[in-house]
Order: sequence, then structure tokens, then C-alpha cells
Amino acid sequence: MLIPLKSENRYTDIMIFDGVILDIDGTIWNTTAIVADAWTKAIKNNNYDVKITTDILKREFGKTMDTIADDLFPSITGQKRKLLLEQCCAEEQRALKINTEKIEYDGVSETIKRIASTHKIFIVSNCQKGYIELAMDKTGTAPYISDYECFGNTGKGKADNIINIIQRNNIASPVYVGDTQGDCDACEEAGIPFIWASYGFGEVDSYYAVIKSFDEIEKLI
Repeated sequence: MLIPLKSENRYTDIMIFDGVILDIDGTIWNTTAIVADAWTKAIKNNNYDVKITTDILKREFGKTMDTIADDLFPSITGQKRKLLLEQCCAEEQRALKINTEKIEYDGVSETIKRIASTHKIFIVSNCQKGYIELAMDKTGTAPYISDYECFGNTGKGKADNIINIIQRNNIASPVYVGDTQGDCDACEEAGIPFIWASYGFGEVDSYYAVIKSFDEIEKLI
């Protein structure tokens, strides 16, 4: 379903894209249950009393890692907070690496493989370093991703990293696929259309188009 952004008609109803930039959490897969267990383990190992649930993580995913730490660990400050976040992420990586349950959304791997034959595919996330590589490895999509960037690599937010990807890959007509208002805002700042993955974690106030399943991307590009 094609819907122009807001009412300003900034984008035409039909656009031709040469680059598709993807979010991860809430767009490619849902790791909240695994991450909640992993972070809870790390927190208990450090003798802190902080509650982590899937619902809490769904509200936090999409934010930069430092903001997530601010939200979840307000009573833990300075170096202690930084160390706890690092240990939570390390425990998360271990749990995801050994996971054998299906956590990617239906059609993700197959769709990425198909559209990569006609479009360049990228990933931009506010995640920690190593998370994108792990996602590509677990979904078998690494050979089909042209480039990627994240907060953990640059220390910058999503809009800046989207612009970085666009510039260094000379993308003339990019589109971003994500699921939260933060994704929408980043696209506004970067000046590119936003496709809302409505099956993900968030609600948004505007979008170029909406998809109810990942494979619907093919119809829009």
C-alpha cells in the first residue's frame, strides 16, 4: 500500500529505488525474549536488581545503546553502568550465537536474496558493534548485504549513519525500512522515504508506505 508522507506530497506515489536500507530489530527479526534472558543473567551476575522483560526491550530497541543504558540503569552511573552494558551485550551475543530457534520474521532471508539481484541492500542500526554481523550470519544474508553501519561503530545516531551509507555507496534513490518512530524521525532528518514495518515494535506518525510482512518490500521497490 503506497501512501505519500504526511500531506505535503513530498514523494510521488510511485518511486524507483536503487538502494534499500534495513533496520534489524522489529524489521528483520525479534530477539527480545533471548536478549531479556541474557541481560537478566548478566545483571544477576553483577548483583544488581533491575527487571528486564520482552515488553521493556520492545520499547527500548531502536534507541542508541547509551540511551538504552540510561533508561534501564538510571541508578547505576558512570563506569559501572558502562561495564554492565558491556557485559549485557556480551551475554546477549553468546545467547544469540547458540540460538537454534526461529527468530527472524517470515520471508526475510528469501526476500533479501531475491531483491539483492536488482537492488543494493544495506543495514543501518543503533545497535552495538558486532550485532549486524551476527544478524547477517544467523540469517544467511551476509553475501547479499552491500554495506552496513551502526552506533557501536561510529558513536553516531541513525540519521547520521544513514547519510554515511548513502554517501559512501553513491546511492541516488534510497529508502529505509524500519518499525519505530525513531526510524521515521531518522529518515526525516536524512531526507529519504521511510517504509514502516507495521508488524514490528512501534507505531509511527508518517510513512511513505507500510508493509504488514517483510516480503511486501518487493512490491514497493
